[in-house]
Formats: sequence, C-alpha cells, structure tokens
Amino acid sequence: MTGFTQRIIAGLALLASVAAGPAFAADVTHSTPGLSGYDPVAYFTDGKPVKGSGYHVTMHEGVTYAFANADHKKLFIANPKQYLPAFGGYCAYGVAVGKKFVADPEMWKVVDGTLYLNLDKGIQEKWQKDIPGHIKKAEANWSEIKDKSPDAL
Repeated sequence: MTGFTQRIIAGLALLASVAAGPAFAADVTHSTPGLSGYDPVAYFTDGKPVKGSGYHVTMHEGVTYAFANADHKKLFIANPKQYLPAFGGYCAYGVAVGKKFVADPEMWKVVDGTLYLNLDKGIQEKWQKDIPGHIKKAEANWSEIKDKSPDAL
C-alpha cells in the first residue's frame, strides 16, 4: 500500500470510530455507587463503616454496592433488605423534615436492625436527641417524598 492509501484507510477508521462513539456511549452503564462505595454489610458485622473494594461488587435495583470481601457480598446478595440503609441512603433526619439530603456514610447508627445515615456530625447530633420521634416522622414522610427529586423538595 502506498502512503496515501494508508492515510485514507486511517482517516476512514478514525471517522468510523468518531461516528460510532455516540452509539456506544448509549450502551455504557453509569457508575452509581451506593453508600459512596462503603460496604453496607460492614456496619452490621464490623460495627463500623468500611470502604468496599472494586473486586467485590454487585448491583441491586440499579445501584452498585461495593464490599470489603466476598463473604460480605454473599451476605448482601442473600438478603439485601437486611443491609440497605433506610430511606434510600438519604439522611434520616432530612427525611424526617421532608427533605432528601445526601448522607455521609461515616455518620450512621443502626437502630433495631436498620441502618440510618445522617448528613454530617451537626445533623447527627440533632437526630440523636429524639431518634424514635425522628424515625416516626421520617417513615411518615418517606412515602410522600420517595419518588421526588431532592431539588424538588
């Protein structure tokens, strides 16, 4: 092949890859890490938040969860509802006041076998002043705000 023919073929290959880019982009799944990549099982087994590993992941209802080890992944797959945080992982105090605040996975508390998260330390202090009352309010609010976007609240 001549240099000119090689450049034409290379140019056509480049054009084809650029044209095909948008078609392939539509097939890419977006990263949606639940609990900001923290292992949901660790709150219950280790008693503390632990970052998950990219080697141990699974998807549940469109959200990717990462686990510290294969055993935690197996426990989650067997019973995800046991380990999922309340209110879709939003700040429990925020839900109690009718809002959806992104929670900090290191601001947490397990109450009666349920994982609750909070926005930050200050909000967690407010939450802890009346946990049963806030849970009751949050449960009442959740059905109303569950399917609304945070910015609509």
